[in-house]
Amino acid sequence: MASIDIKKIQERFAGAEVEIAIQDRDGGDQAPVVSKSIKKVQLCPDGTHLRFYFDDFYFLAVPLASQVTESAGLWSAADEESGLTYTFKKVQVF
Repeated sequence: MASIDIKKIQERFAGAEVEIAIQDRDGGDQAPVVSKSIKKVQLCPDGTHLRFYFDDFYFLAVPLASQVTESAGLWSAADEESGLTYTFKKVQVF
């Protein structure tokens, strides 16, 4: 597992269509997978989270302390403190 490379994530996801899943390691209530378009990716003001913006206002924040796992079409960040894993899967648009 690696740490978050912000520039690489910006290049990979800004403007992309993705499916997002958030999983709880303790097996609690599971949120449904949602399809979103990522408008931009940037650091939060205090520098602790990476924000994935869906528009100019709404975003999902992933802690920078998360451990990252990547493959060709999948990016996953596991936050040890909260027990949550954030998974982004690029969707091919034809």
